[in-house]
Amino acid sequence: METAAITSWTFVAECPIPTDVGPLLVDGEQPWAAYKTFRDSAIFTNKRLIVRDAQGLTGKKVEIYSLPYSAITMWSSENAGKMLDFNSELELWTRAGHIKIKLNKGVDIRKLDHLISHAVLNA
Repeated sequence: METAAITSWTFVAECPIPTDVGPLLVDGEQPWAAYKTFRDSAIFTNKRLIVRDAQGLTGKKVEIYSLPYSAITMWSSENAGKMLDFNSELELWTRAGHIKIKLNKGVDIRKLDHLISHAVLNA
């Protein structure tokens, strides 16, 4: 069943965990991995996915999305095909709605799939 995504993000490449993520974390929360998005970054922690989205021309206004793993009810992953299909995709069905994450060539879909599996099934 095809449903419209409430939001979609594109992960461009894995990157170092941003040094300024500390103030966003709660006690006992540890960052696991980070990905560059077009305007900012997405950080997977042991408790949630945090997506920072810089806004406006200067990028000084930042919108932060926080998705606790406990809100994910189902997910799917699709690896890139061979010929003209370069992007992989990760889809999350949550209590808030459907989220689509596109992954540029070079982003390891199986690593992300394992990360989501580990986080959701151990929550």
